[in-house]
Amino acid sequence: MNDMSKTDLADAVKVGTTQRRWVRPLLMFGLPLLLLLGGIGYWIASGDTVSTDNAAVKQDIVSVSAQVNGPVVEVAVKNGDAVKRGQLLYRIDPAPYRVALEQAQAQLAAARLQTTQLQTQASGTGADIVGATANLRIKQNALGRQQALLKRGFTTRADYEDALNEVRTAETQLADARARAANAHAAIAPGEQPSVAQAMAAIDKARLDLSRTEVRAPMDGTIANADRLQVGQMAVQGVGMLSLVHNQTAWVEANFKEKDVGKMVPGQRVSIEIDAYPDEKFEGHVQSVGAGTGSEFAILPAQNANGNWVKVAQRVPVRIAFDGHPDKPLIAGLSSNVTVHLSKD
Repeated sequence: MNDMSKTDLADAVKVGTTQRRWVRPLLMFGLPLLLLLGGIGYWIASGDTVSTDNAAVKQDIVSVSAQVNGPVVEVAVKNGDAVKRGQLLYRIDPAPYRVALEQAQAQLAAARLQTTQLQTQASGTGADIVGATANLRIKQNALGRQQALLKRGFTTRADYEDALNEVRTAETQLADARARAANAHAAIAPGEQPSVAQAMAAIDKARLDLSRTEVRAPMDGTIANADRLQVGQMAVQGVGMLSLVHNQTAWVEANFKEKDVGKMVPGQRVSIEIDAYPDEKFEGHVQSVGAGTGSEFAILPAQNANGNWVKVAQRVPVRIAFDGHPDKPLIAGLSSNVTVHLSKD
């Protein structure tokens, strides 16, 4: 029994020794071989894709500002509210603009009254011309009679000259009447009077300013940055009071290294991962490749024309559109990882 046990133990030791002899070469050569094969497979598989984590969700954001000045008297929204296009956001005190409208309407009434007076005056000058013409004819007839009597010796030279002076006076009166008529008609412009047109333009501007005291949403979206909008605050023309995020037009802006965009074309499939939703994957496609690197659109572009120039890999912005409508809220600025499949398949 002891002899059998010793024999089995010796066989077991021999088998163990043989296995250890195979394990060491397998670990020395097999593991590097597996790593090499895995690296080759990854290189082949990744040759058709490029990725970057320098990407973020973008949305159209509009800064809503007042178009007229005045204190805010009503605030109708707050941060996070979803609004529709044309919905009231806030109201500026309309009282000064109502007064301006009333003043413009009064100016229009005065301009129309002045136009009526000019038309009446122009009509009256016609009667003056008729009267002056008739008076001239009477004086001319009297002068003719005095001339005939003078030839016969039945009147004096003084009476004849008096009749002649009256004719000349009547001619002057007729010329004055015609000049007044010309001036009166010249003051009446063809079509609308300039003063009336100017007053109507003032009314249109006053009405427009009054309508602009109600600031409404220019598009559908979500309210943001409305904390500083308070009743009593002075709204200044052109200064943003709140922001409106158009959450139906989200996209991803990915900044790829310049060596990665050479094979990118619009339409290529894109896989999108958003850090806020680690368990979700979104599909999209390349919508456009930027026309310049990010540094070219900087306020102060880099100037490399000097002896200290150092080459830096540039980034090119690529716009990526989502396919369909993601079921998750897409918040502007969320960090993303994108992978572009260079083949369109």
